[in-house]
Amino acid sequence: MALGWNWLLVIVGGLLILVEVAFGGFAGFDLVLIGSAFLLGGGIGMLTHNAVVGLTVASALCVAYIALGRRWVRARLRNQSVPSNADALLGQHGMVTVRVAEHAPGQVKVRDEVWRAVPAPGVSGPFEAGAVVTIEGVDGVTLRVR
Repeated sequence: MALGWNWLLVIVGGLLILVEVAFGGFAGFDLVLIGSAFLLGGGIGMLTHNAVVGLTVASALCVAYIALGRRWVRARLRNQSVPSNADALLGQHGMVTVRVAEHAPGQVKVRDEVWRAVPAPGVSGPFEAGAVVTIEGVDGVTLRVR
């Protein structure tokens, strides 16, 4: 009966991994790691021909993951919001490369990119080449500068 418990650990571990993968990580990778702990415990139990060793290893790995590793794994899997190229420009400073006026859009270099630019609403222009401006908004591919 010793091998029966070890086989049960291997089968349940494999099923937990398959469920997590089949449903697209709905449990936040927990089932994969707990299933892996069951698989390892069952495998070690089979190698030692001892169900108690298999159950002990599986239990210890599960407790260690839940107590220590879960927070670390969740932090690595968390989606971090990274602003898109245009959103990341708001509040940035740029250098005018071609004169920017209300009825004559110019160009502004922000970081390593050159953008089309117009003065922001309510801002008196024009901004001459070499002036440093602040990006107030983005309309498509045109920056509103102040």
